[in-house]
Amino acid sequence: MQNHTNSMAPVSSLAVADRSEFIWKCYAHVVGAILAFAAVEAYLISSGIAASIAPAMVNNWLLTLGAFMLVGWGASHIAHRLESVPAQYGAFALLVVAEAVIFSPLILVAQLQQPGVIESAAGVTLMGSAGLVATAMITRKDFSFLRGMLVWGGILALVGIGASILFGFQLGTWFSVAMIGFAGAAVLYDTSNIMNHYPQDRYVAAAMALFASIALMFWYVLRLFMSRD
Repeated sequence: MQNHTNSMAPVSSLAVADRSEFIWKCYAHVVGAILAFAAVEAYLISSGIAASIAPAMVNNWLLTLGAFMLVGWGASHIAHRLESVPAQYGAFALLVVAEAVIFSPLILVAQLQQPGVIESAAGVTLMGSAGLVATAMITRKDFSFLRGMLVWGGILALVGIGASILFGFQLGTWFSVAMIGFAGAAVLYDTSNIMNHYPQDRYVAAAMALFASIALMFWYVLRLFMSRD
């Protein structure tokens, strides 16, 4: 999620064919990133890397969560300001690998303790994201007004995480539910920006932003599913 201030004309001002090509490029890159994320995750678990880093990260779930949110926002913010398409790809690749590493202990714990929960969470996340993307595309509504809410919501989430670390309380199930709603709003916002506000040469950065929001939703859906008795 980020503000889009670029002197180039937004895709909404382009011809229909050019606009459609841009949108499909974005979604193709999102799908490719999801597949690459799954491949990196499988390697981290099968190679034993996930098991070696899991103890440190599991004992600091809240710090891990804060790092996860900051990585997603920071990478999207940087990529949008990169003019070179290869540089945008490099930032995207780093984002996918970084999020796979951060996710790996959670995936490993879920795999060992609750077989099948990963597939269920992934299915819900993909269906929910597809529904939100379809809503934005069908209604053609400009959801840029969500930006302020998302900025403040993200700040409040980080404050909540910091407070829970300092004072030792648990954020609980309702925090996960709220963050799923937050991630859903981010998907709407990112999809709206893809359709209306990005310049034509930023399709990789646009895909990065949407991928980061979908990953955020998956994290919290998985955490919510794992918290069930």
